[in-house]
Amino acid sequence: MGKGFCFVARQKRLTLEGDHFYVDLVFYNRLLRCFVLVDLKLGKLTHQDLGQMQMYVNFFDRFQRAEHEAKTIGIVLCSEKNDAMVKITLPEDNAQIVATRYQMYLPTEEELRAELAREREEAERALRLAGEDDAS
Repeated sequence: MGKGFCFVARQKRLTLEGDHFYVDLVFYNRLLRCFVLVDLKLGKLTHQDLGQMQMYVNFFDRFQRAEHEAKTIGIVLCSEKNDAMVKITLPEDNAQIVATRYQMYLPTEEELRAELAREREEAERALRLAGEDDAS
């Protein structure tokens, strides 16, 4: 996970007017001075998953976070992710919720090289498009 993480809870129950919800993992990061919530999803990520994480983040920000602490971060880990759906579901100024794909096994060296090349090409294409928009 990185430096500064402290384990807080597993399957942390949140109760809202009698309805119970469970955050898979709750950490506190001493360096960032904020709660970090992790939700693990099997299968394809849905907009409902992101909405659920938004609710968890809002709950922690409103009822758990102290004034001197940074805003809560929410991470949704899933086996399949639709980037367009994530972009449309989350607010444009989103800085608190991250959705990313996990793998059940470590990739081979060749698979890792191919993925890095694909990501680089995608980043370069995005930069070119941004440059073309600025030139217009």
